[in-house]
Amino acid sequence: MLLVNFQESIHKQVKENRRYMAYIHTLYASLNRKEMEKEKFEDAFINALNKNFPLHSKYFELEFKIFQELGGSIFEINKCLILEFYRASITLTNHVLERLLKIALIYNEAGINPIPSEDWSSTFEGPNEKYGTKPLGNSIELCEKLELISADEKEYLFDTIRTLMRNGFSHADPSKILAGLPDESIFFQSSFSDPEKLNPVGINQKVVPFLQAIQMDNFAKNTAFSYFNYVFELITKIELRIVDKQNKSSI
Repeated sequence: MLLVNFQESIHKQVKENRRYMAYIHTLYASLNRKEMEKEKFEDAFINALNKNFPLHSKYFELEFKIFQELGGSIFEINKCLILEFYRASITLTNHVLERLLKIALIYNEAGINPIPSEDWSSTFEGPNEKYGTKPLGNSIELCEKLELISADEKEYLFDTIRTLMRNGFSHADPSKILAGLPDESIFFQSSFSDPEKLNPVGINQKVVPFLQAIQMDNFAKNTAFSYFNYVFELITKIELRIVDKQNKSSI
């Protein structure tokens, strides 16, 4: 499941939040001192490439039969995952999913047989006008109606992907993703005059922007790859369904 268990212990939340704030402080301090040299980025990118490339290399081997136009975006998403740009990966995966469903509807109507170039415009003009501006929810429902996706896929795309991944990142609405958090989490604060004394403070993480950002970052790290893999596999499934429908209609 994409939903991450946010009901972690309070002590773990405190530790993660402190570590994040310390990272932000260090980052800004480095920027102010002009210490973010090119070499530091190179080291980070090379380390991420060496660590993650074996897992993701197979996704560069694209063998799409119909949706070749998605190849460039798939390539970019895979690079984002390798370099651990998780939020960027999710946002672009949202784009690929929405575009996939639209062009699936277009090719389903226009057909997938070779078309002379002089007929491209006339062939695709009608289907593009009909499906090219459909909202995601309508595209999902139409794809299910035309048997391009299954009933289970329709439910998952509509109820989970649309509300969590698309709305959470492309629409910058974290409310559904953070809904599982308690209305009040206990944090601890101290002072320079008495650093050993920790005073508990109740905070609603669902409404504080920088705490929302921390939780969304954790969510992205935990779900970006599985979401991309789901959409990647869905591309192949829809292609096979369109080919099968076209073959049956030509008999």
